[in-house]
Amino acid sequence: MDLRSELHNAPLFENLGLLARQVVEGYISGIHKSPFHGYSAEFAEHKVYNTGESTKHIDWKLFARTDKLYTKRYEEETNLRCHLILDSSASMYYPEVARLNLDHLHKMGFAVLAAAALMELLKKQRDAVGLSVFADTYEYYAPEKGSERHYQMLLAKLNDLGLAGRRGEGTELHAHLHLIAEKLKRRSLVILFSDLFQDRVADEQLFEALRHLKYNKHEVVLFHLADRATELDFDFENTPKRFQDVETGKHVDLYPETVRAAYRDALVRYVRSIKLICGQYDIKYVGVDVADPFARVLNAFLTERQRIAG
Repeated sequence: MDLRSELHNAPLFENLGLLARQVVEGYISGIHKSPFHGYSAEFAEHKVYNTGESTKHIDWKLFARTDKLYTKRYEEETNLRCHLILDSSASMYYPEVARLNLDHLHKMGFAVLAAAALMELLKKQRDAVGLSVFADTYEYYAPEKGSERHYQMLLAKLNDLGLAGRRGEGTELHAHLHLIAEKLKRRSLVILFSDLFQDRVADEQLFEALRHLKYNKHEVVLFHLADRATELDFDFENTPKRFQDVETGKHVDLYPETVRAAYRDALVRYVRSIKLICGQYDIKYVGVDVADPFARVLNAFLTERQRIAG
């Protein structure tokens, strides 16, 4: 389900909370077509009944309306602690977009709106949410809370990120993840939005940091963001072009066709290695194109939440 056409004319980031609600409402309205049927009306208060469970808490009134068995979920069952992490390094503001809209988003714009939509779902489910933002410095940290005031504070921070231009240079992603692992004292669902563009040494350090989170009993979802057309497929017209690293300023002049095959092959190997390591350490990996519908992120979140809830 692609919500972009419905929300194309929405004033992007002028009212992020409203836009996030529209994304979530549009998603829930079509959820009966997905594996999460039953969440659309009362998913914050009910879970699907599994054979063998006690029938004590079955909601028979809901069964009469839906012909499906759900058990009532109590406050201690519904509470989840979720920490959202946004990589805000300079490469996350690629591709350059003259005016952000739902059909033209850079990676940070996509991450901001996806995170806001996840916060809306978390709010509906009475879950606690925290937020970390960093690039070359650890820019922002807020612990997991569930109050409306806290939610509005995080929304304001995301709104600022959406409206800001390119910031920072590179990112010490692994160093900041280690800090977050130390800060999170209670088991949480950790969701990371990043394009993972860094050198091989940093890659190894990154997965050491992700293992740190897993060692501390956190569940981890990695949304690997990219602009598929240019960053993965290297789909450029074969005319002389200058390619510049937005984080270091280094550049190279070449004809795209001369390196396209080698570039694609290197990217395939790189992504495959990331997926392999994530699989080894039970980290949920989700590759996301900034042109993808937001349902891709929301589906992955609900799948993981459902798995954690058991």
